[in-house]
Amino acid sequence: MLEGIEFNQGKGFIISKHIPKDIEPFDRVFEIFKELLTHTSGDLDEAFDWLDSLDKEYNIFTAEYTIHDFEEDLRKRGYIKEGIELTDDGDGDKNGKGKNLLTAKLEAALREHALDQIFGKLKKSGAGNHRTTKLGVGDERDGEIRNFQFGDEMSQINMSESLKNAQINHGISDLKLTEDDLIIDETKHKAQMSTVLMIDISHSMILYGEDRITPAKKVAMALCELITTKYPKDTIDIVVFGNDAWSIEIKDLPYLQVGPYHTNTVAGLELAMDLLRRRKNPNKQIFMITDGKPTCLKIGSKYYKNSFGLDRKVVNRCLNLAAQCKKLKIPVTTFMIASDPYLQKFVEEFTEMNHGKAFFASLDKLGSFIFNDFESGKRKTVY
Repeated sequence: MLEGIEFNQGKGFIISKHIPKDIEPFDRVFEIFKELLTHTSGDLDEAFDWLDSLDKEYNIFTAEYTIHDFEEDLRKRGYIKEGIELTDDGDGDKNGKGKNLLTAKLEAALREHALDQIFGKLKKSGAGNHRTTKLGVGDERDGEIRNFQFGDEMSQINMSESLKNAQINHGISDLKLTEDDLIIDETKHKAQMSTVLMIDISHSMILYGEDRITPAKKVAMALCELITTKYPKDTIDIVVFGNDAWSIEIKDLPYLQVGPYHTNTVAGLELAMDLLRRRKNPNKQIFMITDGKPTCLKIGSKYYKNSFGLDRKVVNRCLNLAAQCKKLKIPVTTFMIASDPYLQKFVEEFTEMNHGKAFFASLDKLGSFIFNDFESGKRKTVY
């Protein structure tokens, strides 16, 4: 029986052998189904088709628990709901038909699934907690203590150490607690971060049979889940860019698909900078996931496109924005998920101009790269 499923570039779906565990049938199948939903961009019908095909080959279901039972469980547990899909019958009229839709609960489950897949092992190893080296009022105990000073918060008082101090200063017979006896727990201030994650959705992200958008989408979902659950004071915005650039909501990530687009990196950077300008947080950064050099520019209402080599007209606009980001203290970290020499040359110039960072990230290691940089980016001293 099928135990697990993952997608490997060039090999397709990899099936692992079943090892009997004390796990409910729904939970076992649900793990597989979440993976399928991510690859089908939230298309329930297609995901069920894949599940049915896998069942025929690997016997996922049994006579006691069928695919219909699983679908009914999804509905009962609030993961799917019935909706109306409008279709055009050809004469201009719109007809409605019933269709299963993902609920917000299932969208959240997909983000949690991505977080476990990409960051799970790293979290268990105790990687970082957004610490800074700046001592001061914060919510993280530093392990150091000191005498009370005027202006310290009452919540910082270490009561047991203060009582010990009072006993030493006044003795047991005349035990009292004065301001001079108070001991304070030193804390470190945790830096807050505003992040924009840019995702390339140009056509090359699925060219030549290589699926680059799914790993990028998983990383985006995982990063959003990490920030919203572990660092609720932080902000994250998602920008997708093709011929143009636009923002999407976190809830839209499972449905993200590529389009017949060129790569307008300029539009993505301009929107990312605009979003960060609205954030009052002093700590800001941009992550950019791309598999190709910039090939598109919008001039007025028209698009200037050139897919051959490095077009200096396009590249220079990108470099100007890199310099602006540097001036605004916004580092840009670029994750190249292709080995295109033109892309590497562009990123080298861009990174030098911005004083940012760049990585060649293999698709299976993309999450680790972003997680490590996000953690290190949080370790900033705030004055």
